[in-house]
Amino acid sequence: MKSVKFIGFLLIPLLFFSCSGIQKKVEKWGIHEIQLIGTNKGNPYKDVTLSAVFTHPEKEINVTGFYDGNGIYKIRFMPDETGQWTYKTQSNLSELNGITGRFTCTDPLPGNHGPVKVVNTWHFEYSDGTPYYQIGTTCYAWAHQGDSLEELTLKTLSESPFNKLRMCIFPKDYVYNKNEPEYYVFERDQEGNNDFNRFTPEYFHHLEKRLHQLADLGIEADLILFHPYDRWGYAQMPDSVDEFYLKYVISRLSSFRNVWWSAANEFDFMADKTMDDWHRIFEIIYTSDPYGRLRSVHNGAVIYNHEYPWITHASIQSTRFDNALAWREQYKKPVIFDECRYEG
Repeated sequence: MKSVKFIGFLLIPLLFFSCSGIQKKVEKWGIHEIQLIGTNKGNPYKDVTLSAVFTHPEKEINVTGFYDGNGIYKIRFMPDETGQWTYKTQSNLSELNGITGRFTCTDPLPGNHGPVKVVNTWHFEYSDGTPYYQIGTTCYAWAHQGDSLEELTLKTLSESPFNKLRMCIFPKDYVYNKNEPEYYVFERDQEGNNDFNRFTPEYFHHLEKRLHQLADLGIEADLILFHPYDRWGYAQMPDSVDEFYLKYVISRLSSFRNVWWSAANEFDFMADKTMDDWHRIFEIIYTSDPYGRLRSVHNGAVIYNHEYPWITHASIQSTRFDNALAWREQYKKPVIFDECRYEG
């Protein structure tokens, strides 16, 4: 029988389990992670395909895996039904293909209400039926500020009423954000050139730690996938790199129950992208995410057409609160003023 290691997430810390003779238990809406060992030759980010079909008596879900560096491959899955789940991997790499296993999904722990979803057209609630009343704030580049300031941010958030945080995956070049990040999303050479074929696992480990910490505080992470305030080349990536990046991020992070997707901050200020590009980006997000996380896009001067079916709610930068009811009726979706002086 092929061997496999599990990583069990009870938010944080990360705990390693061996599956020999043990049936893994994961809470509902937690993360079941499969860790596999394979080749590190060539470029595993692009050369190796990996997925798994997770089966429950009520449903079947296909989840894409990802390469985590140093010959380590992972598949993350968020079970949304209690009871026994089984899985089987699929890969073009023989040592990763056809691996089977099972685990039991238990009742959620206290404080775990599941992902937020849209209900009754205009409202939000957690998956367990608890109402969700959004009180959000913005910390664009907080995950790129270094441990001292990031830990202070978490302490401040723990003493605040906020239950949603808008934050960037890429670093940001703007007032108060002139520092060079400790980690880059893609590997870079000594001259600072991006290798858009390889990611930096250390950055994602750091980001994931912060996402778990936000979840511990009961805070949703509204992840901004693109933004225009850039000096590293991320805002001008070719279409093929956009797709590569999006699929990798979604395969790594979609299993986090507190993650939302924001296609962009001030999408209309990204001069290199057309409206067709944004349609394409949303199609990738929509088709790659097996859980259907909440999806939006944030505006600068031009408000996006939130009537499109791939948008779950309107994310608006405006102080025109008098338009809220009109927008709600127009879009037939929840309306969030995500930026009225950075809070909303």
